[in-house]
Amino acid sequence: MSLFLDILLIVTSLLLILLVLLHRGKGGGLSSLFGGGVQSNLSGSTVAEKNLTRLTVFTAIIWVIAIIGMGLQVKFG
Repeated sequence: MSLFLDILLIVTSLLLILLVLLHRGKGGGLSSLFGGGVQSNLSGSTVAEKNLTRLTVFTAIIWVIAIIGMGLQVKFG
């Protein structure tokens, strides 16, 4: 179980970093390097942005569950 939680934590951490960096920044951050600067002039939110936000939240929830699982394992294991 410990190995599973370690791998899950590493994968979700890297995925969470990637997903956060892909979000469109208000100040033209890293996301503008991938063409986000051109889209930022358009008004409204696209379906891709909403799906990216949902995926980021889902990954963050899995990450928190992995952290809690590791903490419980240290405490009771």
